[in-house]
Amino acid sequence: MIEAKNINKFYGNGDSKFQVLKNINLTIKNGDFAVILGASGSGKSTLLNVLSGLERPDSGEVLYDSANIAVFSDNELTKFRKNNIGFIFQQYFLLPNLNVRKNIKMGADLVGNTEYTAIIEALGLGEKMQKTPNELSGGEQQRVSIARALAKQPQVLFLDEPTGALDEQTGRQVLNYIAQLQAENGFTVIMVTHNHNIANMANTIISMNSGRVSDITQNQTPLNAYEIGW
Repeated sequence: MIEAKNINKFYGNGDSKFQVLKNINLTIKNGDFAVILGASGSGKSTLLNVLSGLERPDSGEVLYDSANIAVFSDNELTKFRKNNIGFIFQQYFLLPNLNVRKNIKMGADLVGNTEYTAIIEALGLGEKMQKTPNELSGGEQQRVSIARALAKQPQVLFLDEPTGALDEQTGRQVLNYIAQLQAENGFTVIMVTHNHNIANMANTIISMNSGRVSDITQNQTPLNAYEIGW
């Protein structure tokens, strides 16, 4: 279980200092599919970064089964992310000198996963394995970054606008595959998106406004990726 308790986060200094997260409190259960919604500037990506351990809060606690990662040392936090967390960002962060297979293998190697080629095929990248990122479209690069994160077999998968560079057909395919893997393996999904339709796939919908959680809704009838609007 992930708990955020009284989380506050500031950026800047002096007169330019401003508060991005304001007394955030929420709970996400193990195996949950949670979506964070909000307008640009609402703090949703910052919240994602704090929950995942990429950024530290200025005050408050981020608890994973009672362990407060907000007080971990840098080495402890790096080890925690390596062993538990997968990331899919709007930016692809692929290594330009490595081909598709080797970029994905990087994630698999962190946990000794030798079965990662099934993920490559499922995401339609089988014929692209020997290509480097500069030979791929934006949507293909995003699929590589998604495959790399899934190959790591994370306990918690964080996604920041994962379908932003994908067309509708590919976006539905990717979301469907993530949902299938979650159902099979029981990992937790926490996703930031502007697409309110994707929230219909979630169990928990977290709405943000001006750095605060304005609403948390439990969805009793989640839809699959081919049932939602786009």
